[in-house]
Amino acid sequence: MASGAVSYPNWREKVVFSPEGPSPQVLLVDEKAKVVVAGLQAGQSIPPHPETLGVFHCLEGTGWMTVDGERIPFNSGAIVVAPAGTSRGVEAETQLAFLAVRVL
Repeated sequence: MASGAVSYPNWREKVVFSPEGPSPQVLLVDEKAKVVVAGLQAGQSIPPHPETLGVFHCLEGTGWMTVDGERIPFNSGAIVVAPAGTSRGVEAETQLAFLAVRVL
């Protein structure tokens, strides 16, 4: 493995599904990016908020991403790229897990 590389063979061991709401788990943070894995229970959401460039990969479940008011299906395997400055949020229809990379 490359120097400084971090491996997570099973993301399910890192994700947290909490009745209190999202509890993103930081996988990596440095001066250029922040990488988290997050879980939402059915019906939970992350309200739309403006951010830097973000890449979101749905690991499991079904739901919606909202990017600047546009609702985008967000299901297992989907990838959504949200440009810098856009407002984005996530809504879970079922238990939903996703990987998010935010470019700082």
